Amino acid sequence: MIQIGDTTYDLSDPLVLLTLGGIVLAVLMFILLVAVLRRAGRSTQVTEDLARQMGGLGQAVQVLGAGQDQLSGGLRTVSDAQATGQTQVLQAMESRLAHVQQQMNDRLHDNAMKSARAMSELQERMKESLQGNTVKTTQSLTQLQERLAVIDKAQDNITRLSGDVLSLQDILSNKQTRGAFGEIQLTDIVSKALPKDSYDLQQTLSNGKRADCLIHLPNPPGPIVIDSKFPLEAYEALRKAETQYELNEAAKAMKVAVKAHIKAISEKYIIEGETADGALMFLPSEAVYAELHANFPELVREGFEARVWIVSPTTCMATLNTMRAILKDARMREQAGEIRKMLKNLHRDVELVVERASKLELHFDQARRDVEGITTAAERAGKRAARLDNFDFEELSDGAENVVPIGKG
Repeated sequence: MIQIGDTTYDLSDPLVLLTLGGIVLAVLMFILLVAVLRRAGRSTQVTEDLARQMGGLGQAVQVLGAGQDQLSGGLRTVSDAQATGQTQVLQAMESRLAHVQQQMNDRLHDNAMKSARAMSELQERMKESLQGNTVKTTQSLTQLQERLAVIDKAQDNITRLSGDVLSLQDILSNKQTRGAFGEIQLTDIVSKALPKDSYDLQQTLSNGKRADCLIHLPNPPGPIVIDSKFPLEAYEALRKAETQYELNEAAKAMKVAVKAHIKAISEKYIIEGETADGALMFLPSEAVYAELHANFPELVREGFEARVWIVSPTTCMATLNTMRAILKDARMREQAGEIRKMLKNLHRDVELVVERASKLELHFDQARRDVEGITTAAERAGKRAARLDNFDFEELSDGAENVVPIGKG
């Protein structure tokens, strides 16, 4: 930038550069002329030529000054236009920036509102989810407490059952208590299978022996005894045997114990003329019963020969059901006469019903005839009422003489 007076010229402007180039060129020509004049002397001709050239140079300088003035005006006009354009561009940019800022504010406000709504919805969902989880957790805790209560109850039952098992072991370890255990089990089975009047417990026989249970069956076979036996020691020794010697000894003990029970029952509870020709030996253990039939069949056959039949709780129940059928059949035979008498009375009652039904039929027939007579009379009365309603007095002309005339007043 070059400032001459109040005017500022931009060196990047082409017009300014052109003007400066012209001035520089004029100065160089003047210097060359001066040098030529020095070398050529001071001749008149050269002087005149130099004067003419100087005059032309002065005109050129004047023309250059006028161009410079025009250039200054053009530069001023361009500067004003440029300032005006810059002002308009700045105003347009400010307006655009304001519009863009307003749009950004609107979008930020919309985004803020959407974010607020989303946060509110999220809070509601989280609240509902937390409430639902709280309810589920409460229910789960309640169910857990209930199950824990059930588990505690089951634990108490297991503890009590453990005590019962120990008590059962104590009972079975003693012969007297073991015998009482078998008698109680036998009593329970018999009471469930037979009527109360068909058996007696702890019945004393004519020989002074007391039977655990005496069932009153009709002859034949007659009353039969059931006695409870439990060879537990021999069975436990058989199950605990580890060597062949121990197994053989335990088998011998089992045979001795069972044979002794069979012999005792056969001698004590089979009495000719008083009881049946056989008796039942009740084993209160299915395991002992299965062991006898699986590994000691000779003991079972020996029992058959002695007319002592070995039964377990299951087979005893089946045998008692058979006895119940026998008792029922015997009682039916005993009640046959009473049944015939009742059938005779029933036949007489049927005859009376038939006779009274015949009489009732006669009454119904008479009532039917009476109803038919009433219906006929009602129909005649209806027809007479219809004629009276239609003022049909022509049929009364035959009896006109019976009509009383109405006199004149």
